[in-house]
Amino acid sequence: STYWQAWAAPGLKDRQDNAIQRVVQFTIARGLIQTGPQAIFAANKQQKVSGQTFYFRRYPQHKLAAQTIGYSTASRSQAGLERSMNDYLTGSNTNLSNAFKRALLGGGTVKGNSLQLTLNPAAQRIAQQQLGSRCGAVVAMNVHPGAVYVMASTPSYDPNLIQSQYSKVLKIRGDCGEGFALLNRATSGLYTPGSTFKIITAAAALDTGAFTPSSTFVDPGYCMEYGKRVSNANNPDQTAETYGRVNLVQGFQHSINSVFCNIGKQLGTKTILDYAKRFGFYKTPPLETPANERSPSGLYNGSHLNDPKDPNSIDPGRLAFGQTSMLATPLQMAMVAATVGNGGVVPKPYLVQKIVAPDGSTVRDTKPGNLGRAIKPQTATDLTAMMVAAVQGGTGTAAQIPGIQVAGKTGTAETNVPHVYTAWFTCFAPADNPQIAVAVVLEKQANGFGGAVAAPIAKLVLQALLHG
Repeated sequence: STYWQAWAAPGLKDRQDNAIQRVVQFTIARGLIQTGPQAIFAANKQQKVSGQTFYFRRYPQHKLAAQTIGYSTASRSQAGLERSMNDYLTGSNTNLSNAFKRALLGGGTVKGNSLQLTLNPAAQRIAQQQLGSRCGAVVAMNVHPGAVYVMASTPSYDPNLIQSQYSKVLKIRGDCGEGFALLNRATSGLYTPGSTFKIITAAAALDTGAFTPSSTFVDPGYCMEYGKRVSNANNPDQTAETYGRVNLVQGFQHSINSVFCNIGKQLGTKTILDYAKRFGFYKTPPLETPANERSPSGLYNGSHLNDPKDPNSIDPGRLAFGQTSMLATPLQMAMVAATVGNGGVVPKPYLVQKIVAPDGSTVRDTKPGNLGRAIKPQTATDLTAMMVAAVQGGTGTAAQIPGIQVAGKTGTAETNVPHVYTAWFTCFAPADNPQIAVAVVLEKQANGFGGAVAAPIAKLVLQALLHG
């Protein structure tokens, strides 16, 4: 390319400025990023310029997990794992120093370490195909060790085009009309969680002992908060659903807003937020991708995370069913489901299973960990039963899998446009032997409830991972 002709033509050893470090990076044969020999996400192609061999990246999987893998280019720098794991991929800073010497003296090639990822390419492909042209994300992870199997974000892009057609990549749009393709919606996309947040409210209600699964409520179709009517979801004729006398299990199963509004008013904002923090809210989730490509979940004031000094400034009734200014990432909501499936312990998510040296030896092997206990084991058991009820005969029936009990929760969050919603579904399965947790979000769905549009995607991803 013109860029490399300009930099490399005089010969590396004749250059005296700091730009040489940027050039020398490309004399290193970067390690592969792969899940196995059949699924290589990032590899190298050689190119000779003025007698010097350079190694440029190619991405055989094209749009698959593009935001997670990222890119490494001459003119557009780096993103994703290519950026955050650069030291390993280039053989660490020690080898980079050796690369300087070898490049200047014409020595042998420095080879980087390869990354073995936890991603499941087949399930990843299904997730992206199901999202299609819609703006959204899917995260799937192992309930116990926290290995991330799916991290899909759409619209996606082909990292092979970053170097030569960056402006074209910037113009990619999804159905939401403002689909910035470079954004990893799975880890950086912040969305109103809607009724998926009822998992956390129910956890707080049960764990504190304030309520039990058999606690009863009278639902007139709405709840009064500060003199304002907070309604349940609408029926097809646009009248609020009304259920009469119900218990907590039924309130969760049918996602009754008035029930959770009243729970929220009794618990208070501080207790609900305290439990959200136990699940990982207000912290940037640990993962190997760059820190600026991961967002913490929580209450937001504009673009700023808001941990209110005065909890009374936040309406507890609306917070209890995931409205107000509460925002969450798909990764966080997958962690919420995984925590319930893991008996109340928050699993630590990870994408890199192993780092392998050029000689095949292991540089680093990820040891699964956890982020602490969020809720008591009995609370997790009770929540599991409630989430199973939601899928068996409530709002999440579209996630049913024959022969496998799925525990899930739908979410349909209001936007500033009437009848246009942010649609969610988060779940884990099998309910009696939890293995996989999934979170799905879809932006700007016209009359699209989570149970109708997000749950079917979660079902297919679960089937791919459980049966695959």
